[in-house]
Amino acid sequence: MQERIVGRKQEIDTLHELYQSEFSEFVAICGRRRVGKTFLVREYFEKELVFSISGLANCGMAQQLEQFRNGLLRCGVKQQRSFRNWQEAFEALIDYLSKLPGQGKKVVFLDELPWMDTPKSGFISALEGFWNSWACGRHDILLVVCGSATSWMMNKLITNHGGLHNRLTRHIYLQPFCLAETQLMLERKGLHLSLYETAVCYMIFGGIPFYLNLLDSSFSLAQNIDKLLFQETGELYREFDSLYAALFRNSREYVEVVSVLSKHLSGMSRAELLEAMSKTSGKSLSTILANLEYCGFIRQFSAIGSRRRQKMYQLVDFFSLFYFHFMKKHLYDNNNFWQSLQGTSRFYTWAGLTFELLCLKHMEQIKRALGIQGVLSNEYAYRTPTENKNQAQIDLLIDRKDNTISICEAKFSEGNYVISAEEELKLRNRLLAVREMVGRHKSLQLVMMTTFGVAEGKHSGIVQKEITLKDLFAV
Repeated sequence: MQERIVGRKQEIDTLHELYQSEFSEFVAICGRRRVGKTFLVREYFEKELVFSISGLANCGMAQQLEQFRNGLLRCGVKQQRSFRNWQEAFEALIDYLSKLPGQGKKVVFLDELPWMDTPKSGFISALEGFWNSWACGRHDILLVVCGSATSWMMNKLITNHGGLHNRLTRHIYLQPFCLAETQLMLERKGLHLSLYETAVCYMIFGGIPFYLNLLDSSFSLAQNIDKLLFQETGELYREFDSLYAALFRNSREYVEVVSVLSKHLSGMSRAELLEAMSKTSGKSLSTILANLEYCGFIRQFSAIGSRRRQKMYQLVDFFSLFYFHFMKKHLYDNNNFWQSLQGTSRFYTWAGLTFELLCLKHMEQIKRALGIQGVLSNEYAYRTPTENKNQAQIDLLIDRKDNTISICEAKFSEGNYVISAEEELKLRNRLLAVREMVGRHKSLQLVMMTTFGVAEGKHSGIVQKEITLKDLFAV
């Protein structure tokens, strides 16, 4: 039922277009685990699905084939014997689909596809045969495949150079909710939080629908967090280990990378990572970084101001950052841990660092608030060279094609942010550092991104533009 889907307008438009197409279509939906891929497909195609199965985690070929057989049995297929291989399974699917009435698209949904591809099973070649030899020659098949192991989806489907090369007709990458969508989902659950509380919620759960759906409207946000994350019976108490183990083989290597990155929140170069991870070869690190980026756990960006504009890697998964900051270090037998942490310096340190990431994740809203949504731009982090006398590190520069650079500073507070004399001096040094780098051919604009705005005072005049939580919640 489409009315139960929160947001996802662009994805729904794409699915509608594919369903209405006069040709058979093959679409892959990727995205981080728990982001809502399965829910989107099952809700949107609730009445159109003619065959649907999900791969089984950590199971062998025989169990996967039996799952496929059971899916056909649920559809009324009289298949008595078990399949010996994937070719037989897909031939049975073809036989079933061929006998269905010819009105409208027949939607086939294969969920958690990477789990079906067990070693030496021949699954990919059988899938190639199903699509290349039968489905793509018809006009009434919509094959939808999903997988949380985004690296597998990229390597085996999206960038595949074998029989499935260029066979996908569409690729959808499902993103976590933005702040506005998060607020809408929470309100539908009866949780009417303030913008401030919703932002804190986002900085923990990162707009992941599965996590948000676990929140209980009969508890406060702080009580929910204690109940879900810090009690041994909580549904997300062991989520971190499950999250990476479900996505990656040799997940310990991936966890080691994100653990190192969690200690360097502004990002690290590949060389710095290699040095910090002496046991990892350059080739294996490249694969790990690529897979983490595919899955949305890290981002790669250029650090202008460095001599070679070196690539930097930054951990941007909110839940992982929260885990390393609080859950991994949680040594207290206290069912009210998060509630007791409110208003402490430890809370504000975490919130200040994470608010920068919250702003970064809402670049579209920031550009709209600045009135530059139609202006081409590049977004960078900035580090001054070590020999520069005006030392500065800036988390976000918006280098605009209208010959302006917006220097963005993020500050989290429970009220209006007060700029002190010391703070003004730091801001002026950052402006000077950027001026030395770009010269006089570009204008500089200082943008303060705060929760509730900058308090007026004798040091606030340096600010040229302001972004507040209200702007970040814009649709």
